[in-house]
Amino acid sequence: MVEVSADKGYISGDNLQAVVDHGATPYIPFKTNVTEKRGSELWKRLFHYYSFKREEFLVHYHKRSNVETTFSMIKAKFGERLRSKTETAQVNEALCKVLCHNLCVVIQSMYELNVTPEFWSEAA
Repeated sequence: MVEVSADKGYISGDNLQAVVDHGATPYIPFKTNVTEKRGSELWKRLFHYYSFKREEFLVHYHKRSNVETTFSMIKAKFGERLRSKTETAQVNEALCKVLCHNLCVVIQSMYELNVTPEFWSEAA
């Protein structure tokens, strides 16, 4: 884990510290009513980064939008629920949905961008 992006509802000293303790950088925007005076040194440091390097912060934070769009597309196409009973089967089912989504995106891109796929020939 390198980065953690979350919406404003997850901004808290405990959440920021948990992310840092696991070796990642938190990208959680601060609410408009928050000031730097509240919280620990970590809170103040991240508040300053958010306040004074907003564009750099948003580049990292907006990666979250791509992930949420992908999840939304998968749910729309393949449904929101997993039908498997066991945890292992649910993980496999979710991974299959992601694989199928990626295949659909590749196929759609082939047609929209007029790309002809080239497959490797089998090695002798």
